[in-house]
Amino acid sequence: MRILIVDDEVIIRTGLCTVIDWKELGLELLPAASSAEEALERIPQEKPHIVLTDIRMSGMDGIELAREIKLILPDTEIVILTGYDDFNYAQQALRGGVTDYLLKTSRPEEIIKAALKAQQNIMDKWESMKQDNLQQAALRSQLLDRALNRGLHDDEEARTQLHHWFRKNGVDSSADEGVGIARQVLLVSCSGWVTFANLLQGAAENMLYELLPCVTLMQKDHFVMVVRYEVGVTDVPGLHKALQRVTETLKCTVFASLGPVAYDDEGLRASYCTAKEVFAYQGLLGPSGLYTLQDIQDRSGSRTVCSEKEETELAAILMKDNATDLRHWVNLKVRTQLEDAAATPMSVQGYLQSIVVAGHRWLERASTAEQDQSVLSALSKLEGEGRPEEEVFKVLSGIMGIFHQGLHQNKYAYIHKAIAYIRDNLHQPISLQQVAGFVHINPNHFSEVFKRETGYTYLEFVTRERMKLATDLVQSTQLKVSDIARRVGYEDIKYFTGQFKKHTGRAPSEYRQGGKD
Repeated sequence: MRILIVDDEVIIRTGLCTVIDWKELGLELLPAASSAEEALERIPQEKPHIVLTDIRMSGMDGIELAREIKLILPDTEIVILTGYDDFNYAQQALRGGVTDYLLKTSRPEEIIKAALKAQQNIMDKWESMKQDNLQQAALRSQLLDRALNRGLHDDEEARTQLHHWFRKNGVDSSADEGVGIARQVLLVSCSGWVTFANLLQGAAENMLYELLPCVTLMQKDHFVMVVRYEVGVTDVPGLHKALQRVTETLKCTVFASLGPVAYDDEGLRASYCTAKEVFAYQGLLGPSGLYTLQDIQDRSGSRTVCSEKEETELAAILMKDNATDLRHWVNLKVRTQLEDAAATPMSVQGYLQSIVVAGHRWLERASTAEQDQSVLSALSKLEGEGRPEEEVFKVLSGIMGIFHQGLHQNKYAYIHKAIAYIRDNLHQPISLQQVAGFVHINPNHFSEVFKRETGYTYLEFVTRERMKLATDLVQSTQLKVSDIARRVGYEDIKYFTGQFKKHTGRAPSEYRQGGKD
């Protein structure tokens, strides 16, 4: 904060400059002025916050100087010093906007108090202005958010305020509410700062605000810009240049999506919607660059359901309880999807959700009646935020943890693990020796404990599980009976049909036609 001393008496000037330690008070002392005229000449450039002036000087007096200063810098605090204890002078000074009126005979501490009072007044004004600016910025942000998302066609006052803001920032160039003015919407996201990531968005926003005729709206992980269209400045080459400058200056990665040029408010909304649509492809188009609708219009969507082979791979990994293998598998599947040239955000989300559903299905198959089924429904779903591979891994890791935690709490955990293994391998021959080997238990001991825990012999249990799966496939799919037989581990169709009829009382075709009794 700067202070200027004005007095035509050199002894007074020098005394005021040297007797008081202005720096200690947090004030920068400007070179003293020997007249009001000199002060007025310097004030526009030096912009003092506080002026300490004599009231009677040759030429212009202190009261007139105070009036002139208030015209140039209205927020300047002025303290009058005089050798005359004259009430009329004091009244004139206070009417002229003077903060304080002191006699030159005042002690240094009284002058210090007056300066500190002026300093506090300025700080209070700054804080008030800061709060007003924050409030105004928040209101403008709300206004722009409404205009882009819902439109302002039913609110004349809001539309007028919005275009006043546009004109003030060069987005509109006339007073006709921007009709016919070419504008477009740009969405920008910056990454690359490990620490102070939030500050990066703000720094990029400030840079582009200085470089382009625009207004901005800060969002959670990106910011929105409404830019006046101008060839060579805000066309695609011009925006590329501005974004490149941000990249080089801030040492960051910049991804941006651009909506089409608009000539009215409804067109601006459409430009924003298009920019949002393109922005959703951020993980698919690459980490950086400027993209438009043309870059995504040929994408028809990749597959949205994981394959039977992938579901089998996932089941094997979840059964092994190997977090490293699970992370590698998820990363591979996500990366493959993101690199698919046909992929869209919706198709990728559908595919990743199908992986999560496959994980849930595995847990339901692997879980037994003794386990708390409420835990299954409490599992988190994909939230759609953050890196997709981390989201999928988080959910699948939770599924894997629930299953194996349940095993550790059970005396015969290996039986539950064996049941899960059986249910995952019903499509192929699975002998008792094979399953006992999987859980590292002697086959004879395994057979004995298995019957005691499940109430069935090993063969009875496997056949029962095969038939449960077969009835489900007969009811819920249109697969051929031969395909269903193979799906549940039977190569001999006649034998499968016999087993099916034995367990349900009907042949597969009759069961499908009549449904369950």
